Amino acid sequence: MSIHRSTFVRPLFAAVVVVVSSLYAIAQQPPSPSRVRGTIEGVDGDVLSVKSRSGEDVKLRMSGDMRVVGIVRISLSDIKLGSFVGTTTVPGPDGRQNAVEVHVFPEAMRGTGEGSRPYDLRPNSTMTNATVAETVAGTDGQTLMIKYKDGEKKVVVAPDTPVVTYVPADKSDLKPGAKIIAFVKQLPDGSFETNRISVGRDGLTPPM
Repeated sequence: MSIHRSTFVRPLFAAVVVVVSSLYAIAQQPPSPSRVRGTIEGVDGDVLSVKSRSGEDVKLRMSGDMRVVGIVRISLSDIKLGSFVGTTTVPGPDGRQNAVEVHVFPEAMRGTGEGSRPYDLRPNSTMTNATVAETVAGTDGQTLMIKYKDGEKKVVVAPDTPVVTYVPADKSDLKPGAKIIAFVKQLPDGSFETNRISVGRDGLTPPM
């Protein structure tokens, strides 16, 4: 009886080791990026050559259904009660959430990505999309109380914090020198495809 159990257990144990090893190897692989931030260096048909902010050369294939939106600068005073905004924040030494940037969504985009989640712009940064419920002006800028479905957050926006909004754009805005954020997926052959690009207008670097 013990011989049969040993005969069965050994192959099973070996199979478990293989599965665990495979999962560990997958976990150790660096995650493929979901966003590419950088400057367009060239356009060849439906392929963009981009120099990323970290200095890498990236080829992005534009999908047939790709959407393009423009990013323009606005002022802090354009943030009103009831505005639906997105903001990247990082915790300050005093525990306050300091805005790295704020983008105001047009009314047609209200509700986009509502909520709060970790973000990849800076270490320990968070992206929160929510409605402005209260604004308080102060000597160091403006404090916003923003509320979303499952919570709320108090955000400090300094006077020099970039504030932007979205405007219509199209593929003609994707030309050498333009600063972009491309939302990408990696294809089976290792190349990258994008179906959504935010492009800065008038030389603006999208701050989000």
